[in-house]
Amino acid sequence: MAKHASAAVGWGHHHLQKRWLLALLLMLTVSMVIAFFIRAAFDSCDRNVSVDNVISSARDSVQVVDKRAPQIAAAKPSPLSFMKSKIVLLVSHELSLSGGPLLLMELAFLLRSVGAEVNWVTFMKPSETDEVIYSLEHKMLDRGVQVFSAFGKEAIDTALRADLVVLNTAVAGKWLDYVLKEDVHRVLPKVLWWIHEMRGHYFKLEYVKHLPSVAGAMIDSHVTAEYWKNRTQERLKIKMPETYVVHLGNSNELMQVAEDSVAKRVLREHVRESLGVRNDDLLFALINSVSRGKGQDLFLRSFYEALQLIKQKKMQVPPLHAVIVGSDMSAHTKLEMELRDYVKQKKIQDRVHFVNKTLTVAPYLAAVDVLVQNSQGRGECFGRITIEAMAFQLPVLTGNGCRGHNGNSSERHNRFIAPCWERRGDNSGETYSETSYACRAEAYNRKERVRKGERKISRTSHGRENW
Repeated sequence: MAKHASAAVGWGHHHLQKRWLLALLLMLTVSMVIAFFIRAAFDSCDRNVSVDNVISSARDSVQVVDKRAPQIAAAKPSPLSFMKSKIVLLVSHELSLSGGPLLLMELAFLLRSVGAEVNWVTFMKPSETDEVIYSLEHKMLDRGVQVFSAFGKEAIDTALRADLVVLNTAVAGKWLDYVLKEDVHRVLPKVLWWIHEMRGHYFKLEYVKHLPSVAGAMIDSHVTAEYWKNRTQERLKIKMPETYVVHLGNSNELMQVAEDSVAKRVLREHVRESLGVRNDDLLFALINSVSRGKGQDLFLRSFYEALQLIKQKKMQVPPLHAVIVGSDMSAHTKLEMELRDYVKQKKIQDRVHFVNKTLTVAPYLAAVDVLVQNSQGRGECFGRITIEAMAFQLPVLTGNGCRGHNGNSSERHNRFIAPCWERRGDNSGETYSETSYACRAEAYNRKERVRKGERKISRTSHGRENW
C-alpha cells in the first residue's frame, strides 16, 4: 500500500511528531535486519533441563568460533540513535514465548540501547504466578525497561506523556478504551499499531475501531497489509491508517552461526545426541508454539503415515525422526495431551521428540534436515522461522491448505522458495507422507533448494537486506 502525502486521520497538527515517526519507521526497516532480532542473545527459558545443558555446551563452542569474526556492526552507529531520550510505551496483549511478544521485547531492547526511555505494559495476564512471565519481565527490568500494570494511573500518565505508543497485535486495541477512556483521543495521534494477525476473528470493531485515527500501522508483509486494507473496508466499513510494511529479518548472531560450518556441526552433534538421533537419520522439525492453528496434530499424523508408507513399500531410507519445538506440558493443554497420547498409541516414542518452548532456535535449525510449516486454514502467518531456516539452507516443507486464504503463505511461495510438496487445500487424508523420501534427497541438496531465497537475504556489509 503506497504511502500518501496527506497525514493520517487523527494526526491533527502534530507535524513534527509525524516527521520523527516516519523516520522511526524508516530506521526500523533497516535496523530490523541488521540488529533488530537478538533472540540468540537471550538466555533460554526452556525448562527442558537436559536440552538446556546441551545447548549451553554448544553455545560455548560457538563463542570460541565467534571470537574470530570481525566486529564490524559494533563500530557502526545505530540507525535508531535519533530515538535517544524519547519516551516510548509498548503495549502487549500478552507476555509469552510466542512471536508477537518476543518481537516487541526485542524492539524494547533495541530502543533502550540507543537511550530511549522504554515502558512496558501487558494487557492480559493470568491471575496466578506464571514462570515464563516472571522470567521475561525480569529480563526486561535487567535491560532497563520499566514494567508496570496496564490498568493503573501510571499506565495512563505514561501514555499521555509518551512520544510514541506501540500497540502490539490487533487484540491490544481493547486496551485503548478499557484503560484510557476519555483520554484515548489524546493518545491516538502518537500510536503506531504493529499488526501480525490475519485470522478472521480479529476483524472486530471492539479490537480495531480506532485504527483510522492512529498515526500509522506497521505490518509484516505486503500481502497481509493488502488483506487488512480490504477486510476492514468490506467487513467493518473503516479505513486503514497510513500503513508501512516492515519485513522480519534475521539477527547477526543467528547468521554468524548459520554461515559457520564448525558452529553448525557442533550444534548438530550436541542436539542430535540429546534427542537420540544419529547423524545420518532424517529429522523433520516443526518449530512453533503448540496450538491448533500451527498444525502439530496433522504433522504427527502425516509423520506416522510416512513411516507406514516406507514400511509397506519397503523403501530403503534412513530412519525418520520428528521433533516438535514449542511444547509446554506445564500448561496441560488439551492439544498437548492429545499429541503425546497419539505418539504413545502409535508406539513411535522413539521417533518423535518434544522440546519445550525456547528463545534459542539456532541449535535446532542446525540439527534438523527439513523444516515443516504446517499451518491449516486462514490466518496462520508464516513468521521469522521460515527465514531463519533458509539461512541454514534447510528445505521448507509447506502445505497449500491455507494458500488461498493466507496471503503470507502465498508470499512465501512467490518471494522465497517453492515448497517441497503442496498438500491439497482441503483437510482430507492427503498428507506429507508421500514426499518424505523425496525430502531426504532435498536435505542433501539444500543449497540448490534455497538459492533463490538466499538472494533475497543477501548480505549488505555486515547486515542483511529485507527479502
